[in-house]
Amino acid sequence: MQMKTGVEQAVYAILILTFLPGKAVLPGEVISSQLGGSPTYFQKLLRKLVSADLIASVPGKKGGFRLNRKPEDIPIYDVYLAIEGKQSLYSSTGIFHDMLNIKEKEIDLLSNLMGEAESSWKSILNRETIGSLNEEIHKKCPKESIEILRAAIHEKMVV
Repeated sequence: MQMKTGVEQAVYAILILTFLPGKAVLPGEVISSQLGGSPTYFQKLLRKLVSADLIASVPGKKGGFRLNRKPEDIPIYDVYLAIEGKQSLYSSTGIFHDMLNIKEKEIDLLSNLMGEAESSWKSILNRETIGSLNEEIHKKCPKESIEILRAAIHEKMVV
């Protein structure tokens, strides 16, 4: 299993928005520039986050994006779902049943194992939030680096 880089980029895009005060917004181009990506690609990514109701889009010349929920109310799993969708990580091809000539679909050892693994994975991603990651940033990253990022965001935000 390998998830798309869009999940990582979406999480960090949302984390950037946690640095905005009040009702301020940040243009999509600024987010893509901070994360080193294509503005066109990031517009598509940000639209998915808006559709999932994780961030809000403010239209117009002074428009941009802002959080639509409190950081602690945005599970990382919701970001994953917004970008990757709800499909299961594992889908059986039926090879097990063919191999043993079994008709009963409820007997599938690997499907059961993968289902259990996916359940654990979902649980962890639901437990961690944008808020908990934001706390980690402030605990583990150099304060100077955080202040440089904050200043860059505040310089380009629209109030």
